[in-house]
Amino acid sequence: MFIQTESTPNPATLKFLPGKVVLENGTAEFRSAAEADKSPLAARLFDVPGVTGVYFGYDFITVSKSDAEWQHLKPAILGSIMEHFMSGQPVMGGGSAMAEDLDEEGEFFEQGDETVVATIKELLETRVRPAVAQDGGDITFKGYKDGTVYLNMKGACAGCPSSTATLKHGVQNLLKHFVPEVQAVESL
Repeated sequence: MFIQTESTPNPATLKFLPGKVVLENGTAEFRSAAEADKSPLAARLFDVPGVTGVYFGYDFITVSKSDAEWQHLKPAILGSIMEHFMSGQPVMGGGSAMAEDLDEEGEFFEQGDETVVATIKELLETRVRPAVAQDGGDITFKGYKDGTVYLNMKGACAGCPSSTATLKHGVQNLLKHFVPEVQAVESL
């Protein structure tokens, strides 16, 4: 098994491409070892000292670290990913909900803004999320109120030094261009 790695704009996060589908549908994010009980693979990755976050996309895994150096962590992470896929275990444990499935329940917007929200979601889905996934992260819609769009940043995007620039100069400008009602974009 050959696993590729890619750097991300976040120096504390690396993207791992196992050459296999990681999650068929949705995404999953684990910010602590306690959350990782929903995934045998995430639990295995949190066993590597220095790992502070794990994010699964369709065909990639992003791993965030604390102060440890990648040159010391990378071999153990690669070994954990390889062992997991060789074991035949599922990536997610049975009956667990994907992070994306849980997000929609927490959405908020005013009645009457459904058309604006639908346009915002479509732009995020077709233009923003594919680009952000290339960097090992994700951005999901959380809400819209008084001209402000609230987004949730995950994976490599969470805590990334360039995430503010991505939000303000990239996403905000795109949404303002196509949706005149949008005045600002904020991260939750």
